[in-house]
Amino acid sequence: MTALLEVRGVSKRFGGVQAVKEVSFQVRPGTVKALIGPNGAGKTTLFNLVSGVVAPDAGQVLFKGAPIQGRPPHRVAALGLSRTFQHIRLFAGMTALENVMVGRHPRSRAGFLAGMLHLPGTWREEREIEARAREALDFLGIAELAGAEATSLSYGQQRAVELARALASDPELLLLDEPAAGLNMRETVELAKLVGRIRERGITVLLVEHDMGLVMGISDEVVVLSYGQKIADAEPRAVQQDPEVIRVYLGEEEPA
Repeated sequence: MTALLEVRGVSKRFGGVQAVKEVSFQVRPGTVKALIGPNGAGKTTLFNLVSGVVAPDAGQVLFKGAPIQGRPPHRVAALGLSRTFQHIRLFAGMTALENVMVGRHPRSRAGFLAGMLHLPGTWREEREIEARAREALDFLGIAELAGAEATSLSYGQQRAVELARALASDPELLLLDEPAAGLNMRETVELAKLVGRIRERGITVLLVEHDMGLVMGISDEVVVLSYGQKIADAEPRAVQQDPEVIRVYLGEEEPA
C-alpha cells in the first residue's frame, strides 16, 4: 500500500542541539500511527517539520508522493494535512465558531482582494465555511458552544474547539500533538472513541502522546524516538517487547 505520508532521513538542529537525526517512517492511509518517546526525544520538532512550522536541515517529507518540506503551514493544510498543538492555540476575542472557521479558510478559493471587495462569490463561500465549521462542532458534540468566546471555555472544551478547527479543513491526515494532555480518565476514554470515529470518516491519524494506555489501545503502529533518533517502528505489541524501548523507558543499564 502506498504511504500517505513518508518521512525520509529528516534531520533538524537548533544551535548545538540535534533535535531530530535522520528519522524515516511511513504512515499508511486509513491507519492510526503514534509517535512516542521520553521528554526531549524530538517528537514535537518532528511534528513541526511535517506540518511546515519549521523546515528540515536535511531529508524529505512527502505527502501523497509529493515533497512538502519547506512549504508554509497554510499551504500544507490546503493539501489536506492539518494539526492540533501541544499547547492550545485559540484566538482570543473570537467565538468558538469563528475559531473553527479559521481552520476551513486554507481550503477556500476566494482571495484576499475578493474578500475586500465583498464579491458575491465570497459571501457564498463564507456561508459554506460557516456551515462546515458548524458540522465540525456538531461532530464533536459541542455545537452549543458556537457562540461562546473560545478562550473563556474550560480546558477540555478548548481542546475540542481546536480539534474541530483541524477537522474543518477536511484533512486526509490529522496530526494530534498530545491530545490527552490535561484530560481525566473519563475524558481520555472518550478521546479514544473519538479517534476511532475520526478514522471511520476516512481520516488517517498521526499522534504524539505520553499516555501509553491510549497509544497502545488505538494505534496500528508506533514509532519510538530517543534523543532525536528512531529506535523502533512496529505494531504496538512488538514495540512493548522491544529491548531498546524497554531500556529507554525504564532506564535499564546497557549490558557490559
